[in-house]
This record gives sequence, structure tokens and C-alpha cells, in this order.
Amino acid sequence: MELSSYFAPIDPSVVDFHRREFSSQLGDDLAAHTAQGGFPSLDGVDLVLLGVPEDRGAVDTPGCAAAPDHIRRYLYRLAKPHAELRMADLGNLIPGATQRDTYFALIEALHPLLDRGITVLILGGSDDLVFPVYKAYEVLGRVINICSVDSRFNLEGGDTLNASNYLQHIILQQPNYLFDYVAMAYQSYFVGPEMVKLMEELKFSLRRLGEVQAAMSDNEPLIRYSDVVAVDIGALRQSDAPANPNPSPHGLYGEQLCQLARFAGMSDKTSTFGLFGMVPSLDRDGQTAHMLAHALWYFIEGFYYRLGDFPHRDPQHYKRFTVELPDHGLSIVFHKSLKSDRWWMEVPCDDADRRQRYGRHTLVPCAYADYQHAMQNEIPELWWHYYNRINS
Repeated sequence: MELSSYFAPIDPSVVDFHRREFSSQLGDDLAAHTAQGGFPSLDGVDLVLLGVPEDRGAVDTPGCAAAPDHIRRYLYRLAKPHAELRMADLGNLIPGATQRDTYFALIEALHPLLDRGITVLILGGSDDLVFPVYKAYEVLGRVINICSVDSRFNLEGGDTLNASNYLQHIILQQPNYLFDYVAMAYQSYFVGPEMVKLMEELKFSLRRLGEVQAAMSDNEPLIRYSDVVAVDIGALRQSDAPANPNPSPHGLYGEQLCQLARFAGMSDKTSTFGLFGMVPSLDRDGQTAHMLAHALWYFIEGFYYRLGDFPHRDPQHYKRFTVELPDHGLSIVFHKSLKSDRWWMEVPCDDADRRQRYGRHTLVPCAYADYQHAMQNEIPELWWHYYNRINS
């Protein structure tokens, strides 16, 4: 099927293309799918936006299928984040007769976009849509990292795929194309020690809300390492995101979400960024929709600051450091980008088959602090984490 057959044009009553708030606003240069203009050409496009109005897999967020158009209403009116915006809005995916049909349509729409090197922004819909996003990468044969910005783990069990257990269904896929899952900003009182222990046994990366907020820059390497960044509305505190049917007084502030979104935008590796779980009927004066539009804006701005500085692409643009750790009988190789001052470290893989499968994951984003630890004859925690993942 043609890609255009999966999408409905944007309702003109949703986005007022003539309303002016800035002399140069994002909606001016965004190629939108409209009934009058037709489906946009993808030639030369860097980014696409698409809505997925599907919430039959929602557990606590019924009504979130209406969210895409509410977020669009604010996004289009923001100032243009870059002088040469090469972005298209494909409209809303047409929901299938069943939840599974929608999953299939999303997989079929996503994998050709990703295969063309186009970065995708998804407006959900419920969290279970992360599952078909994962399946789209599976079609391409790519082993990926997923970063979930959420207060919970999405590992609640149950045979029927839904927003609370999509991670379980991803883990059970064989062959499996998930390398790492980053649980970003989880809150311990919503998950319990048994679930934390299970996630640790699965060797996933965990960052509690307090850790995330204590040092925002420390989150950047984990996001830089992620192919998919999925944000659930439950990660945000009630005061900043009232459109959540299960609000909490604790969570990320809106500006912290925007900072994480910018990290994702700047990552050469991140190719899908999604927002899920917003229920418009609970919003107050469009506060949540407006804030999520800001997060998208920061992703887009970050995207156009990508420097393509992943090591080995252009050797003259990075420095290589080999640090000997005599107490541990090993050495660690670090790379520093001369374009951005960002750091990576090499994690060896002893098995040839694993090295072939996980080759793109053996160069791990890290912080300058990891290099400093190595210089003090200490193995960085991040190095140990990924050494164990790759070699076991």
C-alpha cells in the first residue's frame, strides 16, 4: 500500500493555518497533509510528525486517542525553531477495525520512513503503541535501545497487550531486537522493590526520578544511546500536566521534560520520539497540550543542532584516549568529540557472533566523569553495565 493510504488529512478546524502569533511560525514551513494540498512529498524531509489516535490498549488513560490534534493546535503556532525546517506532518494514522490492525498499520507506515533515514515524531495515543514502534525496527533487523520516560515500568503482566505491559511483550519476542531499555524518571512508590529487582535482573538501565532531577546533564548519555524515546504523561507532575487521569504531586517539571527532549533531538541515534497518554478532556486551558508542544519544539530545535560527531565517522574530529587500569588488568578506550566535547567509551565483546549482532552498541556514550573515574583506576559503572549486557 502507498504510505498516504494509512493517513487521514489534518482537519482544518484543528489547525488554523492563518492565525498569527509570530512572524515566522512553525506551521508556515511544515508540509502538512490536508484535503486541499494532498499528501506531502518526503523528498528532502528530515522529520515527520504523525498522530496515532488509538487508545483501545489504554488502561488508565481512556480518551488519549484525541490527544494528537490538541497538541498540534499549539505546536503549529510556535515560532519556527530553525531557519531551514524540512519537516512534514503526515496527519493521523487511520485506526484499524481492531487494536491489532492499528499496530499493523503503524508498523507498515514506520519502517519505510526509518529505512529512509527520516526521524519520526509520534503523537499518541496510549503507551502500548511503543510495541509496534519496536516491531518496525524488527522489520529492519535493527537491535535497538528504548528509553521510556515514565513513572512506571510497563511490565505489569497479562496476556493481552496493553499500555501497562507492552515491555513484557517486547521482551518475549523471539528473535529479540531489544538491546537495552532505559527506565527514566521512575518513581519507586509506583513500582515496588520486587519490580525493581526484576528490572535489575533483566540488566536494564534504571534512573529514579530523584536521580534524573539531581543532575539533568547525567541523563544525556543514556538518551544519546537510545533509538526510541517514549514519554508517558505520567512522568510529569500534576501541576504541570493536569491531563493525566492518574495524577501525582511528584514528577518531572515541564522544563525538565523539554531538556530531555532536546537531548533526544541532538542524539544522532534517536530516530523515534513519542508522546503518549494525554487525555484532553482533563486538560486545563490547554496547559498540558501546550507543554507537550514545547517538548516537541525542543526536540526539533535539538535535531537541527545534530553534529554527526559519532566516533569513527570522521577521525580528525575526535580524540582517542586509552586509559590503563592496572588494578583490574584492563584498559578502556575513550573518544572525545572535538565538535561537541561529548564522550564515548569502547566496551569489548569477546564473542564473535555477539560482536556482529551488537556492534553498533559497543561504543557507549558516557560523561567526562566516567573518564575521570577510569583515570583514578576505577571501572566506570556504565562500562560494567554494558560489558555485562554485551557479554552475557
